[in-house]
Amino acid sequence: MSTFDIMELGETPMARAKELMARLRDKDTGCPWDIEQTSASIVTYTIEEAYEVAEAIANGDMAELRDELGDLLLQVVFHAQMADENGAFSLDDVANSLVEKMVRRHPHVFGNVNVEDADAQTLAWEEHKAAERAAKGVKVSVLDGVALGLPALLRAQKLQKRAARVGFDWPDIEPVLDKLKEEAEEIREAHAEADQAHIHEEVGDFLFAAVNLARHMGVDAEEALRAANKKFSSRFKSVEETAGDDLAEMSLDDMEALWQAAKMKERR
Repeated sequence: MSTFDIMELGETPMARAKELMARLRDKDTGCPWDIEQTSASIVTYTIEEAYEVAEAIANGDMAELRDELGDLLLQVVFHAQMADENGAFSLDDVANSLVEKMVRRHPHVFGNVNVEDADAQTLAWEEHKAAERAAKGVKVSVLDGVALGLPALLRAQKLQKRAARVGFDWPDIEPVLDKLKEEAEEIREAHAEADQAHIHEEVGDFLFAAVNLARHMGVDAEEALRAANKKFSSRFKSVEETAGDDLAEMSLDDMEALWQAAKMKERR
């Protein structure tokens, strides 16, 4: 059992986190796995940790959230340490950049600009980001800055919101519903043609239209699908528990009966 005292790593929690990662990455005395890593090799873990933070929030578990935020912070420290070793930037540079950016994008807090409400602040935030990209000589589109790495539903939602800012949007819900029906019919036609590439395209269009419907109804598509996944998992596990070893031998009608029973159980 190790008798190492974590206080030896530094005087403050962040100093200890930095020193921890520096020691893990030490080429002579560090951890072989940590030494091998690059930002590219751990990016999957970074994304996974962000999703685990979201799950902890959805579960309403503050102890779990604390731990998952720590795991996400580890990813930030890890990336910064590798960049520091290459002379690119340090964790302190990351923190300073964050503070400078937030002050710059909140002139209503750190300056003398007035912002009426959260919607106005969101618009101002996007305008600041566009101005920053323009200052760097980047060609500006209203869609710039919507990251390719976002989950597809979330990215669709953000792209649609950006386009809506310049008036490229349906005026009300009815044409959105009509569009969803149209896309569903096009999937039916593609299926009749047995053209897999066409089916792939039309299913994508249907999902994009579904995100548009969610947006018009004030629903976050990513959160709604996450909730639907959770509900499905809960109900299916109930079906499994009730059926036991007989599940694989049951008819679809019998499974559906157990599914409906699981739904009724949720409402009690």
